[in-house]
Amino acid sequence: MGVDLTSKQRALDTRLRGLGRTLIAYSGGVDSAYLAWACYQALGQDMLAVIADSPSLARAQLQDAIAFAREMQIPLEIIQTAEMERTEYVRNEASRCFHCKDELFDVMEKFRAQRDFVSIAYGVNLDDQGDFRPGQAAARQHHVAAPLLDAGLTKQDIRDLARNAGLRIWDKPASACLSSRIEYGRPVTREALSMVEQGEDALRALGFRQFRVRHHGDIVRIEIDRAELSRALHPEMAAEFTRIFKALGFQFVTLDLEGFRSGSMNALLPAEELLRGKP
Repeated sequence: MGVDLTSKQRALDTRLRGLGRTLIAYSGGVDSAYLAWACYQALGQDMLAVIADSPSLARAQLQDAIAFAREMQIPLEIIQTAEMERTEYVRNEASRCFHCKDELFDVMEKFRAQRDFVSIAYGVNLDDQGDFRPGQAAARQHHVAAPLLDAGLTKQDIRDLARNAGLRIWDKPASACLSSRIEYGRPVTREALSMVEQGEDALRALGFRQFRVRHHGDIVRIEIDRAELSRALHPEMAAEFTRIFKALGFQFVTLDLEGFRSGSMNALLPAEELLRGKP
């Protein structure tokens, strides 16, 4: 490792050791998985990874998160969150992510008190500071620690550290909750979440690696990573997309020619909303 990355890793270890008994908000993505592993290395049984199960968490993501924790012997517990019972969340306005994280940290705070933990931490990194992330405001309100951010780690740093540690998740494709696939202003429903999840499971079964299924009511907008886009553009694949997504209930099936990009729904938000969501 380079000197800079080594110093960041040491800073992370020091930060984690200073947190005391810690709960990690764990989703199985690269950031939270590396954070959970690093916290286990630093604190051993004085940490616990906590994954929140709800309709917005894809079953494939949940199963892989559980499998990784088991492989690394990271203590893990599954809790239930009820963001679907929050009107502000279901309404799916620009602040939806705030209400999701507010629910998560409410539940984790009660869990923390019951189990005699000292701190709660989550996997936000330095690159996240330049994106529209209302959930970070909820984390600040709940005084949730951000060890990766405090150590100055970027997304690439985290992938590099995970690879150096031999963690299989180092190159795991970026992911996010299923609700982020539904266009703002369209209510988050169990039916819509299921349509997105089944569609993404089908794309994965076809061998695609990095993609998103964007729900626009009767229209589905499929984003495929540029490196894989040529395969998606074949007439035979287009016919397969049409078959799959019409069977799920979409009337029109589209392939986004710009390819996959994280947070593309945010491009539809007015500038004042984006500014409000910046840390």
